[in-house]
Parts: sequence; structure tokens; C-alpha cells
Amino acid sequence: MPLNLINIRPGFNKQITVTAAEGQYVDGDYIRFRYGLPEKIGGWQKITANTLVGAARAQHQWTDLNGRIYVAIGTHKALFIFYENNFYDITPLETDQAGATFDTSTGSAVVNVNLVGHELNVGDLFTFTSVTPPTGAGYTTANFEDQTFEVTSRISADEFTVTMATNATANNTANGAATINRYVKIGPIFQSAGYGWGTDLYGGESSLANTLNGAINNSVTTITLTSTVGFPTSGSVKIDNEIIAYTGISGNNLTGCTRGSQGTVAASHLDLASVVALTAWGESSLVDAAAVAIDPGSWSLDNFGQILTATIYNGRTFIWQPLNFSNSALQTRATIMTGAPTKTTVSIVSDQDRHFIHLGTQTTIGDDTTQDKMFIRFSDQENYNEYQPTSVNTAGTFRLDDGTEIRAAIKGKDYILVTTDTAAYTIQYVGAPFTFSIKKVGTNCGCIGPHAMSFKDGVAYWMDDAGGFNYYNGTVKKLPCTVEDYVFTQNNPGDLGLNYASGKLVFASNNSLYGETTWYYPSASSNVINRSVTWNSDESCWYTSSLARTTAYDANLYDVPYKTSFDLTGVPTFPVIQGVTSTNGASTYWAHETGTDQVIVNGATTAIRAYVESGDFMLHIDGDGEIFTKIRRFIPDFKRLTGDAQITILLKDYPTDTAVSSSLGPFSINSSTEKIDTRARGRAAALKIENLSTGQTWRYGTFRADVQPDGRR
Repeated sequence: MPLNLINIRPGFNKQITVTAAEGQYVDGDYIRFRYGLPEKIGGWQKITANTLVGAARAQHQWTDLNGRIYVAIGTHKALFIFYENNFYDITPLETDQAGATFDTSTGSAVVNVNLVGHELNVGDLFTFTSVTPPTGAGYTTANFEDQTFEVTSRISADEFTVTMATNATANNTANGAATINRYVKIGPIFQSAGYGWGTDLYGGESSLANTLNGAINNSVTTITLTSTVGFPTSGSVKIDNEIIAYTGISGNNLTGCTRGSQGTVAASHLDLASVVALTAWGESSLVDAAAVAIDPGSWSLDNFGQILTATIYNGRTFIWQPLNFSNSALQTRATIMTGAPTKTTVSIVSDQDRHFIHLGTQTTIGDDTTQDKMFIRFSDQENYNEYQPTSVNTAGTFRLDDGTEIRAAIKGKDYILVTTDTAAYTIQYVGAPFTFSIKKVGTNCGCIGPHAMSFKDGVAYWMDDAGGFNYYNGTVKKLPCTVEDYVFTQNNPGDLGLNYASGKLVFASNNSLYGETTWYYPSASSNVINRSVTWNSDESCWYTSSLARTTAYDANLYDVPYKTSFDLTGVPTFPVIQGVTSTNGASTYWAHETGTDQVIVNGATTAIRAYVESGDFMLHIDGDGEIFTKIRRFIPDFKRLTGDAQITILLKDYPTDTAVSSSLGPFSINSSTEKIDTRARGRAAALKIENLSTGQTWRYGTFRADVQPDGRR
């Protein structure tokens, strides 16, 4: 019988059944499409041996005026510069706290640090200065100073522990002296969901809850939570059977607590005990409040000329000046942007006119209680330290009107596209007297998170927080997606879905080498990024992958994309941390599109097992699928094949059957293979191409096979 050509279109279609997807691909991993053909993606190589503390959440590359390339990477615990293949810690420090003393025990490396109101929690980082070591314990000043420490346990609001490199040689109580320099608080490792204040029954418990960060006795009046996000500035909480009134919030602390309120009994409570906010007693009706989220720690990174700008999500903004300003820049920490708002959701530089823009910021600069997540404030031109509008500057403010919070902002060709949770706006420089023109360009098109937008070839793309994708090229439109159910729902068997409660972790990035825009996201069963979905605008198709990256930066200053991954149980190696644990996890920095495999610095190589699988095809004789298909042989056709590939013909008789390989398969193919005899028979057949080992890569061509009818049963 003559050979038949089976045409298969590029991209995955997961919206229909495998049997209905004739002539289409339905599944795969670590592949892309080029010129209509599927191919294995390029490999990736670890850039340095070090891993960073925390989950990387933002990455920015830029140059100084001398052409030196810098990369800023912000994790949920710290801020780093990558320069000439080395990392440098530039994390800002809080105002120092003097008055610390030490408790040591002979034969133990655990040292208690006594400091009233230290505001540190397990996993927090800090440094010591002005140290007088505890007497006779075997420690010198150098064992404490010029080191980063991790809090290994929190005993109380006035005491915590660290782990030294060696055991103490004497017992001490409240001995020695030191000053504590805390790393700035960026945010939690996870995003978690709560509910608005007053959403439950009249005069009772709400659904807004958190947990204790450390056990408490029955008398303390400052109570530390894992997070106070969403809690009102004063009110009442319930822990076990005790109601506690509080008058203020400082960081993650409830302050001014009255124990045993509302006739309850003051009691001790265990670490991680549930802390539930209470509705206001005497409310006359239910409050229909919107759901709120405890946002993960994140950053907005940009450059104002050659100066790095770094805004903590819902926090302060810092700057860092490169080597042009000081030869010691790489040993200098970022400092506060003076004169700027101190609580901002996201920030961005308007490059054309050099204004610095705070989005979701304060109506009164310096007053955190005035943060309005729809309010925008921009600096005077060329001056990121001046924000008060006057008759002789170009600073100003405006407020968006559609949505409850600004989610993201990205630079377009001659505009900035801003998305809220419900709408999209453009901000465009127009000069005096208005400085900027603000125009609403879309509704019902909210963005899921601060890094879920990307701009490529004149088009802005983003993931919608209601499921689906949008794009803007002068008009906001929905982007049709052939893997939409798979990404956003669990409606069908095999659909992995999206964890909407962790949506602010989603990270979008371009790979202009191949026309791709990829979103890295947490699937429904995960609270960290573990999946990706790609729109290829060159090929007009979609595909999915298990490749998980927390940040990514397109090839530009470097020849290939640079990306980060996160290991929740990893122990970081940078900075060198005394008492380091896996509490904060570790991020790895990778150069992508290099070679064929995953390669780490010591040369260890892991295979990237890529595959692509087609939908079913069948004979169209006397109806569709009435006649069984017999495939006697096929001709392998690879545009490129390095090493071996494996081809499997998957057979089944009915759509609900589990497809199995033909009796002689799978078939190993190399560059010299001319034909394969198969003896494959079934009502429907599908094709799977894959590789199994290191050093292998491929681009598949067409499938030509000797296909003939073989009866009805």
C-alpha cells in the first residue's frame, strides 16, 4: 500500500477530547513549535554554584553609563545584585536596635538573644554590630559581626535564638552586648486567602484568621502573628476560648492587648494557634465585604537612568547606585528613596519623560493608614525625591475608578499599561499642564498579579484573574486559548487547574528568540509555581509544560534568557547565613536555551525528557472509525535529530479505552533509521515522539505511514 501523510497542526488543543483532536497535538512537555513543527526546547545551565535565600519574585537587568551589566533579583527575604557571575547582598536594613544581650550554655551552639521588642520571627534575617561577646563562651566579635544570622526560634517578643558555628564553652545569662540590624520585612513565602472584616454572623467570629508566631502566656500584652494583613488597626481577636482586645498593630504584632476580654479567661496558647478576628459587637447587619488575600512578598524592580529602584509590594521604595557612583557599591546596601511614599503596591519608571510613578499608594505621604490601592502618585520630572505638586514642578496625583486595587503596570511603546482587578488603563505622557493622560481602555479584564503582564512586539499580554488571557494592541481583547480549561479549571479528567488563591505568584515573561510569551503559575494543588503555559505569537498556538520558573528575563543584555527556580525545601548558600535552615527555601539562577540538558556547576547533567503526543487519527472509510486501522510501517522524518528519539504508536478501539503501544513498539530512532515495521492495529491510533537520555534533541517533521483498512473487529 502507498504511504499516507498524516498532517498534524502546531500547538496543543486540550479543549476537546483526544479522539476529537484528529490532526492536532494534545499533550507534551518541554517542547515548542517552530515553522509548524514540534521540537524539544533548549537546555539550561546553573549560572553559579550559589543559591539565594528565599523565593525569587522579581528580576531586572540594566546597565550603567560604562556599559556594565547588572541584574537585580528580589526574593521574599532579600534583595541581590548579580554582577560578573557573582551575587552581592544589598538588602536594606531597618533602624538598628541596641541593648541586646546573650544567654549561652556550655556545649550548645544555640545562643539566646535578649532584646525587648525585637520584632523578629523564625526565619528572619539580621546582622549584629557593636558586639561585646558573652564572657568566656569562646566567641569573638568576628563570630558575630559582618555575618548574616537567621532566627531559629522565637521564644517571646523579647527573646529569640540563633545557632552559632561552634558550641559555647561557658554558661551566661544576659551577658555581653550587641546591636541588632534587621533585614527589611518583604512578605510571606506564600499567598493565602482570608475574608473581609465582618463577613460572619452578627457580633461574632469572622472568617479573617491567622496564626500565632510563637507561644504566649496568659499575661503578655503584645501578641505576634504570622501576618496581620487584613486585620483592622484595632479590635478584638479570639484565640482558643479567649477573646483579646487590642489597640494597635505594629508590623505583625497586635499591641495594647487586654487579656480575657468580654468575660473570657486569660490563658496560655501554643505556637501556631488560630487567631480569629471578631466582628464589631452590636453591628446591626451583615457586612458584605470582598475577599482579601495575605499577599506574598514581592518587588517592583526598575532603573531610573543607571540607578536601581526597588519597591516592596505594599511597602517602601529603595534605591541602589552602581559602580559609577562608588567603587564600593557592591558592598553597599540599598537605601530608602527619600521623600517618597512609604507604602506602595507597585512602582514603575516612565522612561520617556523620567518620572517615577507609585501605584496603589498613599494619599498622605508617610502615613501608611492612607494607602489607597487605586491611587497613583508621580514624582517631579528627573527627581524621584519630590512628590508634592507645586506650580513649578510636574509632580501630581490621580485615582483610577474601576476596581478595588491596582494589580500591575508594564511599559508599552509610548505608554504605560496599568491593570486593576477589573479594568485596564493607559498612562501616556502629554507634557504641561497635565503631565499625563489617563485613559480607560478595557473593562472586565482584570490582571491576576503584579508580574502576570508582558509586552512583546507592540502587544501587551496578561493573565486574567477570572480565568483566560487578554491582550492590548490599541484595544483590549480576549486571547482565545486552546488549553484554557486545562490551565484554569479542574472540570475535566486530567485538568490541573490554577490555584487562584496564589495568583499573585504568577510570572509572565517573553522569549523573543522563539516568539513566546510564557506564564509560570501554581496549579490548583500547589501553593508555589509548578507549571507553565506558553502563547507562541509567531506560530499562533499554545502549549503547556511542567517547567517551573519564578522569574524570567528575556535575552537582551545577555544572549539567552536568565530565569530562577525555587526549591521550597532547599537550604540557601548565599548570603552565608549563620544557623541557616530550609525555612526560607532557596532560589537557583539558570541560563536557558543552552545545550540539550540541565547542567549544574559541577558538571552534573540531567536529561530533559521532552515529548509530544497527537490526538487520535483513524480511517474514514464507511464512516469515521468504523473500519480498524492497520499500520504496517512508517518512515521517520526529523528535521533535526541528535542522539536517539523514541516513537510510540498508541492504539485503542474506543475513546474511553486506555491507549497502549503497538506490540513491537516503542521504536528507537536515530539519524540513520530509514523505516520502521510496526504491525500496529486499532480503530484509532495516536503518535508520541520523545527522548529519554542526555545529549538528545530533535525537531520532528511529518508522519508518513503505510495505513490500510483491516476489517470491522
